[in-house]
Amino acid sequence: MSNSRFPISLHILTLLNEAKGAVVSSEYLAGSININPALVRKEIMNLRKHGFVESKEGKGGGSFLAKNAKDINLGEVYQSVRSSNVLGQHKNEPNPKCPIGRQINQHLDSLYSNAEHALIANLSKQTLADFASAFE
Repeated sequence: MSNSRFPISLHILTLLNEAKGAVVSSEYLAGSININPALVRKEIMNLRKHGFVESKEGKGGGSFLAKNAKDINLGEVYQSVRSSNVLGQHKNEPNPKCPIGRQINQHLDSLYSNAEHALIANLSKQTLADFASAFE
């Protein structure tokens, strides 16, 4: 995967699941993930926007799961952070006079779309509870 948003979000959700409803600070989450708390807060904002997480503001504030881990589908988590094709993009424009070059992007788009659908279908068979059970 070309970016780290999905693993960071899944790490956050797994830690919040482990907290069993307790409020967890972004500093604690960042310490486990080993990233800046500002990056954690950015991902928490996105997770909150998609209904996976709720937050409590102020002193003693933090985040907690908005719903049961059995109701959090990993395919939906992936889609909430997806920002680009999982297999990447061409950085240059192929030669339109080449019989391959003029068609490559449309065929790559189809290939990438099929691969991404397969990835989402596979992730959608798993919940946060399934994933978190590996840590018990």
